[in-house]
Amino acid sequence: MIALLAVTMTVSAASPVLTLPEALDEARRTNLDIKIARARLDQSLVLSRRAWASYLPTVAVGGSYTRNSTEAVLTLPGGGPEVVIQPYNALAAQAEVRQAIISPSLWPAIRNAGIAEDVATHNAEFTRREVLFGVAQAYFSAAALQESIRATQFLLDVNRAREKDTQARFDAGTVTRVALLRAQLDRTRAEQDLVRARNSYDAARLALATLLQRDSVDFTLQLPPVPEVPAKDEELARKSQDSRPDVLAARRNLDLAVGRRQGVWFSYAPSVNFAGVYRVSNAAGFAGQASIWTLTLNGSWTLWDGGLREVSLREESARVVEAAAQQKQVETRVSQEVATARLDYDNARSNLAKAEEALSLARETQRLTEISFKAGVGTYLEVADSNAALTTAEVSAISERLQTSLAALRLQRASGLFEANTK
Repeated sequence: MIALLAVTMTVSAASPVLTLPEALDEARRTNLDIKIARARLDQSLVLSRRAWASYLPTVAVGGSYTRNSTEAVLTLPGGGPEVVIQPYNALAAQAEVRQAIISPSLWPAIRNAGIAEDVATHNAEFTRREVLFGVAQAYFSAAALQESIRATQFLLDVNRAREKDTQARFDAGTVTRVALLRAQLDRTRAEQDLVRARNSYDAARLALATLLQRDSVDFTLQLPPVPEVPAKDEELARKSQDSRPDVLAARRNLDLAVGRRQGVWFSYAPSVNFAGVYRVSNAAGFAGQASIWTLTLNGSWTLWDGGLREVSLREESARVVEAAAQQKQVETRVSQEVATARLDYDNARSNLAKAEEALSLARETQRLTEISFKAGVGTYLEVADSNAALTTAEVSAISERLQTSLAALRLQRASGLFEANTK
């Protein structure tokens, strides 16, 4: 174990330590999937303003210049002044204001835009949590592999020392060549196991660095404790449905489908619009005035549009049924995920307890075997077997701890508690 601690100190000193909170915070700032989700959310958050723009007044101004080939002059009867109705150089300007007074089709559209923003917000939050959940999984996996390297390195150091001791005994004629060959074989296998462990760790660390948009993998990890999970609660599934973004998005999506169907119904109602126009020109026109204005109140009512609204109504009604089924599907899936995650976590906790018990027994066996060997009572094969069993128990305990941590993360995610209070 002293060698294991030495390896731990050496690895920690070689590279800076990246903790899990630091990794999650870095992912919030640098992960491309989160950035894409934020950009899409920003695009969606203008839907209400776009809908209101159709109901707010519009103001437009314009001007024109026209060169005419001839000038037209109107001479009024009775010897009045001449009026130029078409000058050579005609200048004109116009200002126009339009306002929807009664537009029933816009009313549900404004409400639906707000609902669509809510759906986009929940979807973006769901994406953010899923990305951070993936980062946490990658971190735990890489940290567990790092711990496995230390256990494998410890076994290699023990086997090297045992090989050296066996070589000395063989030279002294106290052990057979078979014992020496067994020591050399154990050392070779330990070296191969260490190479495989390091390759797996490098691959896992590279995957984590990719999620964090890091160009370098020059960091070490710190295996966190098993995440805390909520106490067993029969209403945990119901509570999860009140906090998970995908459930909230499905519910608001149903509201959106109902709102769109209402929008079709409102399209049957008449609409009233107002328009005001002011024009000025250097041509007096037949009225003899250079400027004129008009105010118009316009009403329209589409009585029949070829059946298009009826088709739209049937289409939106079908979408309401689809959205309701999708909401029910999501809620059912969430309940199933919570129940499954709870079973997986309880099973992982049980396996971890057994692995820790086996590790404790393997350590005691290795200690007693080492004492017996030094006293000349035990054999080398017993020592080698106890060392191998200890390493296997160490790796198994690390693996079970990883599985328990991942199961706890999955239960947190299924319950809607993972990253629920952070943005």
